[in-house]
Amino acid sequence: MSTQMVTANRLTDGMVVYLTKQGDWATQFSAGAVLAGEAEAEAAMADAAAAAKQQLIVGQYLIDVLVDGDGVKPTSTRERIRADRGPTIEVDAGSWTGRIGASPNGE
Repeated sequence: MSTQMVTANRLTDGMVVYLTKQGDWATQFSAGAVLAGEAEAEAAMADAAAAAKQQLIVGQYLIDVLVDGDGVKPTSTRERIRADRGPTIEVDAGSWTGRIGASPNGE
C-alpha cells in the first residue's frame, strides 16, 4: 500500500480540506495526516464517513502522497492542483483576457 491522505470538500463553502491527525479538517495540504498503512487508512475513512454523515464534508476519498526530504506532496496532477488551490492556466500569458481593452489597431 502506498502512503495516503484523506481529502474532501467542506460542505459550507466547497473548500478542499484534508483530515488532520487530530481528526479535524484543514484547508492546508501540509496539515493533512499521512497514513502509512491499510489500518490507518480504513480508520481515517471511517472518521471521514462520520464527518460526511454530520454534513461537515462531502466527497471524501484517499489520495496517494509522496514523502521525501522536501516534505509531503500529492502524486497526481489533479491533487497537486487541489492542494495549490490555484488556477491551471496563467491568466495573463496568452489568454484572451490579456487583450481586453486593446483597440484593434494596438492603441
